[in-house]
Amino acid sequence: MPMSWKVHAGVTAGQHHARMEITTHPSYIPQGAAEAHTLPAHAQPAQPTLPNQPRLQAVWAQHEDDVRAAQQLRWRVFSQEMGARLPRLPGAPEGHDIDIYDRFCEHLIIRTTATEDQPSEVVGTYRLLTPGGAKLVGGLYTDTEFDLVRLRHLRPRIAELGRSCIDERWRTGGVIMLLWSSLAAFMDRNGLDVMLGCASVPMRDGGHLAASLWNQLRQEHLAPIEHHVTPRLPLPVDELDGSLQVEPPALIKGYLKCGAKVLGAPAWDPDFGTADLPMMLQMREMSPAYKRRLLGA
Repeated sequence: MPMSWKVHAGVTAGQHHARMEITTHPSYIPQGAAEAHTLPAHAQPAQPTLPNQPRLQAVWAQHEDDVRAAQQLRWRVFSQEMGARLPRLPGAPEGHDIDIYDRFCEHLIIRTTATEDQPSEVVGTYRLLTPGGAKLVGGLYTDTEFDLVRLRHLRPRIAELGRSCIDERWRTGGVIMLLWSSLAAFMDRNGLDVMLGCASVPMRDGGHLAASLWNQLRQEHLAPIEHHVTPRLPLPVDELDGSLQVEPPALIKGYLKCGAKVLGAPAWDPDFGTADLPMMLQMREMSPAYKRRLLGA
């Protein structure tokens, strides 16, 4: 994989709306919608300077409408662009990617600011499942793809990342940095020091690229054996050509530069048509260069 809910009536600025209960544990501090996150000055992405061009801001979803917009973006990218077969929950609206984990997650969104010509829109998203949220929903999404028994001692410190996507018009390094900077700041604020998730590799070629990438990454980026995990539906790498020289997808390359490790062989996700590599980043192992870029530390 590329990583219904409680609704409360509320009134803000004279308008009645539905407010989603997002924070999964009172000790977790997402960044409020009024406190849009920006990168440290030295890591700022280029912003448009022409009149009426939208600027970007990263915020944590506060209301149902925010989450719906993220789910619509996910559906456009995963279903329409990637051809994923997304299961539809009973009662879920059409054109949304919604699963049982969403109501227990924090949802990070990148949105444009409104201009005279264009309303604000969500152009990037990540979702993050905290240890408190994982307890409420009964586990991590990654548990459905891998046996994580060797990570059980880390669970109280794990934040699971997933469902990352960016609108095709905004796939730039600046947008990715804004997402990652916001995630790193969340981890720092809440004392969470382990990021976990599945990094997806397309299987349009039948899986040869994924098998070759696994063979490359296991040479230099494999986690120590005490952190190895086992796929529940393994990609049959021994039956594929794993000798191709391939370039890691941009997202995986970024994780590796931060200091992330691969935890084991890929799983096959038939719904998304991808091979998923389990990856983990312990914040103490993040490269100093990326700490400076993301946190100004």
